[in-house]
Amino acid sequence: MGARVSRRWLLSGALLSVLAAPQLLTSPASAAPTNTPTAVTIAGDGLAQPITVQAAEKPELFNAVLSQVSWLQGKGQTSSPKPDKLGPKYTVTVVVGDAAKQTFDLYPLATGGPRAFRPAKQPDKKAKTTAAWFYGRLTMSETLRAAGVPLPEQIDTLHSGGGVGGGERVFDDNTLNPGRDLDELLTDLRQMLLLNGAVVVVITLGLAGIALLVRRRTR
Repeated sequence: MGARVSRRWLLSGALLSVLAAPQLLTSPASAAPTNTPTAVTIAGDGLAQPITVQAAEKPELFNAVLSQVSWLQGKGQTSSPKPDKLGPKYTVTVVVGDAAKQTFDLYPLATGGPRAFRPAKQPDKKAKTTAAWFYGRLTMSETLRAAGVPLPEQIDTLHSGGGVGGGERVFDDNTLNPGRDLDELLTDLRQMLLLNGAVVVVITLGLAGIALLVRRRTR
């Protein structure tokens, strides 16, 4: 009788364990926390409401926007620019799940090239940092424009590294006109040939004059 009771207790315990296993697996407490950004938002001048770029929906655009701010760490690279030289400001907020974690101010049209500012006050109260200014990436303007920010089209120099400034056009329209460059090249070449020809004529005349003078003296 005792053996039968023990078997019943063992079977009952095993059955309860099986029934409780799915609840343990799906328990929120067992889910591992993650700090991987899931979205970025952009707010600022000319935007009636913030733009949200989800990592799951537009991964390439999300990574492009995130790359503008993900490297902004350390003590900074530049002093505070003059306010009248900064141009429009756009605040990029990095979101993890439903919580805002980091925020940065971007100035794509700043005089002398894009600038980025990291405020000391961040949405994540646990993350302690200091205020710092950085030179923004040259692709800042076009990246924000691709996300929907109303910015003028720029021909930017692509740069994979962080912290290099320069948001204005690197080349103007005349520099990028191959027909104009070819015409100028031919004009310069023609002028050079004419100049060289004139120099050759002058040298030839000089040599002829010297030869004539020497011939008269040797008679």
